[in-house]
Amino acid sequence: MAKKTRTALKELVKALEKHVDVLEDPKSNRGKRDRATAKVRAAAIAYSSVMHSRTGAESPFLDIPDPRLDESTVASLKAEKDALVAKRAAKRAEKAKHAADD
Repeated sequence: MAKKTRTALKELVKALEKHVDVLEDPKSNRGKRDRATAKVRAAAIAYSSVMHSRTGAESPFLDIPDPRLDESTVASLKAEKDALVAKRAAKRAEKAKHAADD
Protein backbone atom coordinates (compact mmCIF):
# COMPACT_ATOMS: atom_id res chain seq x y z
CA MET A 1 0.00 0.00 0.00
CA ALA A 2 1.21 3.49 -0.78
CA LYS A 3 2.33 5.48 2.23
CA LYS A 4 2.24 8.93 0.67
CA THR A 5 -0.89 10.75 -0.42
CA ARG A 6 0.50 11.73 -3.83
CA THR A 7 1.62 8.14 -4.50
CA ALA A 8 -1.83 6.83 -3.61
CA LEU A 9 -3.40 9.42 -5.92
CA LYS A 10 -1.11 8.46 -8.81
CA GLU A 11 -1.90 4.76 -8.30
CA LEU A 12 -5.64 5.49 -8.30
CA VAL A 13 -5.42 7.57 -11.49
CA LYS A 14 -3.30 4.87 -13.15
CA ALA A 15 -5.86 2.20 -12.21
CA LEU A 16 -8.73 4.33 -13.52
CA GLU A 17 -6.96 5.00 -16.81
CA LYS A 18 -6.23 1.30 -17.27
CA HIS A 19 -9.85 0.51 -16.42
CA VAL A 20 -11.10 2.85 -19.15
CA ASP A 21 -8.67 1.36 -21.67
CA VAL A 22 -9.75 -2.19 -20.86
CA LEU A 23 -13.48 -1.45 -20.90
CA GLU A 24 -13.27 0.48 -24.16
CA ASP A 25 -11.31 -2.31 -25.86
CA PRO A 26 -13.83 -4.54 -27.66
CA LYS A 27 -11.31 -7.41 -27.51
CA SER A 28 -11.18 -7.38 -23.69
CA ASN A 29 -12.71 -10.44 -22.08
CA ARG A 30 -14.68 -10.55 -18.85
CA GLY A 31 -11.68 -11.68 -16.79
CA LYS A 32 -9.58 -8.74 -17.93
CA ARG A 33 -12.44 -6.32 -17.21
CA ASP A 34 -12.97 -7.85 -13.76
CA ARG A 35 -9.25 -7.56 -12.93
CA ALA A 36 -9.19 -3.91 -14.03
CA THR A 37 -12.26 -3.21 -11.90
CA ALA A 38 -10.69 -4.95 -8.89
CA LYS A 39 -7.54 -2.84 -9.30
CA VAL A 40 -9.61 0.35 -9.28
CA ARG A 41 -11.39 -0.76 -6.12
CA ALA A 42 -8.10 -1.69 -4.44
CA ALA A 43 -6.54 1.63 -5.43
CA ALA A 44 -9.60 3.54 -4.16
CA ILE A 45 -9.43 1.70 -0.83
CA ALA A 46 -5.69 2.37 -0.56
CA TYR A 47 -6.25 6.05 -1.39
CA SER A 48 -8.99 6.36 1.22
CA SER A 49 -6.86 4.58 3.80
CA VAL A 50 -3.81 6.77 3.20
CA MET A 51 -5.87 9.95 3.23
CA HIS A 52 -7.55 8.93 6.47
CA SER A 53 -4.28 7.97 8.17
CA ARG A 54 -2.52 11.14 7.01
CA THR A 55 -5.32 13.70 7.37
CA GLY A 56 -8.17 12.05 9.26
CA ALA A 57 -10.44 12.72 6.28
CA GLU A 58 -13.44 10.53 5.59
CA SER A 59 -13.39 8.49 2.39
CA PRO A 60 -14.64 10.46 -0.61
CA PHE A 61 -16.13 7.24 -1.98
CA LEU A 62 -18.57 6.42 0.83
CA ASP A 63 -21.65 7.93 -0.75
CA ILE A 64 -21.20 6.49 -4.23
CA PRO A 65 -24.04 4.02 -4.70
CA ASP A 66 -23.77 0.89 -6.79
CA PRO A 67 -25.91 1.59 -9.88
CA ARG A 68 -27.30 -1.94 -9.62
CA LEU A 69 -28.92 -1.25 -6.23
CA ASP A 70 -32.49 -0.05 -5.89
CA GLU A 71 -33.29 3.21 -4.09
CA SER A 72 -34.52 1.60 -0.87
CA THR A 73 -31.30 -0.41 -0.51
CA VAL A 74 -29.19 2.69 -1.14
CA ALA A 75 -31.24 4.62 1.45
CA SER A 76 -30.82 1.82 3.98
CA LEU A 77 -27.07 1.65 3.42
CA LYS A 78 -26.77 5.43 3.71
CA ALA A 79 -28.72 5.42 6.98
CA GLU A 80 -26.47 2.67 8.32
CA LYS A 81 -23.36 4.61 7.26
CA ASP A 82 -24.68 7.81 8.86
CA ALA A 83 -25.34 5.94 12.11
CA LEU A 84 -21.80 4.55 12.11
CA VAL A 85 -20.33 8.00 11.44
CA ALA A 86 -22.39 9.48 14.29
CA LYS A 87 -21.30 6.68 16.62
CA ARG A 88 -17.65 7.24 15.69
CA ALA A 89 -18.00 10.99 16.23
CA ALA A 90 -19.56 10.39 19.66
CA LYS A 91 -16.67 8.10 20.61
CA ARG A 92 -14.14 10.72 19.52
CA ALA A 93 -15.96 13.41 21.48
CA GLU A 94 -16.01 11.18 24.56
CA LYS A 95 -12.28 10.46 24.23
CA ALA A 96 -11.54 14.15 23.79
CA LYS A 97 -13.61 14.96 26.88
CA HIS A 98 -11.75 12.39 28.96
CA ALA A 99 -8.40 13.63 27.65
CA ALA A 100 -9.34 17.20 28.56
CA ASP A 101 -10.39 16.11 32.07
CA ASP A 102 -7.02 14.44 32.68
